[in-house]
Amino acid sequence: MLTAVIVDDEPKAIQGLSWELKNFRDEIEIVKTFSIPEDALLYLSKHTPDCLFLDIQMPTMDGFQFLEQLNQKNIAVVFTTAYDEYAIKALKNEALDYLLKPIDFDDLKETISKIKKFRSRIVNSNKIEDILINFTNTKNKKKITINTDGKLLFLNIEDILFAESDGNYSTIFLNDGQKVLVTKKLKEVNALLPEGDFFRIHNSYVINLSKIKEFLKTDGYVIMESNHKIPVARQRKSSFLEKL
Repeated sequence: MLTAVIVDDEPKAIQGLSWELKNFRDEIEIVKTFSIPEDALLYLSKHTPDCLFLDIQMPTMDGFQFLEQLNQKNIAVVFTTAYDEYAIKALKNEALDYLLKPIDFDDLKETISKIKKFRSRIVNSNKIEDILINFTNTKNKKKITINTDGKLLFLNIEDILFAESDGNYSTIFLNDGQKVLVTKKLKEVNALLPEGDFFRIHNSYVINLSKIKEFLKTDGYVIMESNHKIPVARQRKSSFLEKL
């Protein structure tokens, strides 16, 4: 079953598309609808539906501006609008499809078929990457493999300072000042790192224990070699001290 989110500033347009999608209730489910784009972006920063039906003409933010702020690459985006002059621009913005209002049954049926194929490619691609990542991480204890920005990075363990949570994403900070954004939650990144060398010091941070420069006991912070100041969660302080 596909999951879908609808973003449109007109409630009647949301109702109309929702009604049309009921014809495909065995194939697709609407999990959320939004008339305010900013609310939709907040939701999508924490959730990943299979597809997004996105209106183009909205007062506070048009569909193209919305897409620029959307940090999700695994969602099939389908633009919806009453004006056909946006078609080429929509496809250039990597939309999966483009539907004209009022939405035609046959057009919607074809779009759902495209969404299924898109999801199938994503799932198969993720499976292949997971196999390769797991194989590499098992064979080479000095490196971890990270999938980011359409490529695999092989990072030396000793080059990693710490990792920081960013909702459904994480940022890995390296010795040379580089930041690597990965589409994994911090819990998943932590699982890739050797337990003896790294410690989840806070809900939002996993640190390389060998890269600590100072521990400020009174303030409850560690200072990394990069001079980043990272908080130590109160409930993890005793476990952290045992590690040192």
